[in-house]
Amino acid sequence: MAGTDKNGGGPRTVHRKALLEALAEELPIDTIRYSSKLSSIEAQKQDDGSSIAILHMDDNTIIKTKVLIGCDGVHSKVARWLGLGEPVSSGRFAVRGLAVFPQGHGFKQEFQQFLGGGIRAGFVPLTDKELYWFLISNQFPPQGIMTIGQPETIRREVIENLAKDFPLVFLDVVKHSDLSSLTSANVTIRLPWQVVFGKISEGTITVAGDAMHPMTPDLGQGGSSSLEDAVVLGRWIGQSVIQNGRLKPKVASKAIENYVKERRWRAAWLITCSFLTGWAQQDGSRWWRKLLRNIFYRFLYKRMFNVMKYDCGKLPKISSFGESLGSSKID
Repeated sequence: MAGTDKNGGGPRTVHRKALLEALAEELPIDTIRYSSKLSSIEAQKQDDGSSIAILHMDDNTIIKTKVLIGCDGVHSKVARWLGLGEPVSSGRFAVRGLAVFPQGHGFKQEFQQFLGGGIRAGFVPLTDKELYWFLISNQFPPQGIMTIGQPETIRREVIENLAKDFPLVFLDVVKHSDLSSLTSANVTIRLPWQVVFGKISEGTITVAGDAMHPMTPDLGQGGSSSLEDAVVLGRWIGQSVIQNGRLKPKVASKAIENYVKERRWRAAWLITCSFLTGWAQQDGSRWWRKLLRNIFYRFLYKRMFNVMKYDCGKLPKISSFGESLGSSKID
């Protein structure tokens, strides 16, 4: 995104595929199991009063784990097992894609946005050849736009219907879409009070990312808040391992509890700010809508935009980790 603060910081765009690959490369070989579908979960009590999670997979594999972090998306089975309420519709649907210009797109590193008729669209460069683009509407999605597995139909609906009155520069970006990247979906959120008061953990079982706090994309904080979860969770669990020499389920449950306490209000505020920011930016011609939009931009927008500036704390240092463990083995 365009602009930096006085310290040289500011929003940054990152290709999610590149981010995931970079994170995966840091893990030991065979750490990740692909194409694994969770069938059911059970918490098994141990002799010391603690519990471990038993995962039953669709292929009949059984996995025993001391800590279970459900990062399984909006329709999380782990969240459902915990008893969190189901996400609800935000009243909007979104189309997203990646545009590729093999010879270079020529745009500056800045965010461009277009409004009209209850539709908001925009794009931002990821590299000198790739751009991320989106379209969000508060209208009922037209027939064909929600078609699964037909990216050509999605692109045609955007160009010929939804964005037909938008500037040619946006339509050209959409025309350059990598069809395999196109997605369309109703935007769902978890109600903020469910995050604040709901059951987000039980023992050493909890959730993170969209499994905990699905939100609208209006502040671009879905992936960022998931990384915040990871840092906070890693900090609490890391401290527990350092203090006890290994991962003990009975003690780890306290680390999970601290993680949940730290993330509840932050996540609920992000959901609220994202929704209100999108609501204010969506086009609307009624006088009261314009009045509320003016009030929002004058008194609330800066505060909500600043919600993106957040210090997750520091992870335990590797040196202190090794010194504390000595020759102890981590289970």
